[in-house]
Amino acid sequence: MSVLSRLREDVRNVFENDPAARSTLEVVTCYPGLHAVWFHRLSHRLWLGGWHWPARLLSHLGRWLTGIEIHPGAVIGRRFFIDHGGGVVIGETAEIGDDVLMYQGCTLGGTSLEREKRHPTVEDDVVIGAGAILLGPLRVGHDSKIGAGSVVLKSVPPNSTVVGVPATEAGHPDRRELRQLHHEDLRDPTREAIEALGSRYRELHQRLTALEVALEEPKRPE
Repeated sequence: MSVLSRLREDVRNVFENDPAARSTLEVVTCYPGLHAVWFHRLSHRLWLGGWHWPARLLSHLGRWLTGIEIHPGAVIGRRFFIDHGGGVVIGETAEIGDDVLMYQGCTLGGTSLEREKRHPTVEDDVVIGAGAILLGPLRVGHDSKIGAGSVVLKSVPPNSTVVGVPATEAGHPDRRELRQLHHEDLRDPTREAIEALGSRYRELHQRLTALEVALEEPKRPE
């Protein structure tokens, strides 16, 4: 695919993922998530060619202009879109597949100081909600969804939805609704556990009250 064709594909991808996009001129000039991806493509080429300092410098310039930090060593597939953008951090050994949608404030971070694979791998067709944090060399399976504000510390199976801190599985989304991020429809396992405990407490309290009443009733003479 030529450079021009890839640029056109990136612009079309913005229209497909953001209903606020109204014109090509607006997309090309006003979308920092798109600009960050373009900066990364250039810096990644330099990185692969062994030009590490120029790659880091270009990456730093992109961070300054967009508020999005992508290490030039990260591997990113086609049609990757960062919506809104600000505060995103993607580490050196992170790998991102095709058709991944990421919202603002996300981090693909490492948990090791060793020169090894230490950042997440995100497979194709994954949606990462705003403020989500993924730490370590975990893998997010294809067609999965990470709820907003989640902290992911373990690998996520394909076709899964995870939410919470730390993130736990909240069911399997309808593939047709995958990219919509209807957070009001996501299950919250932590809340469900608390509600179950509350329900059990109320049940036991009622039984204890009934038992106390029974014990306090005067015995009838025989």
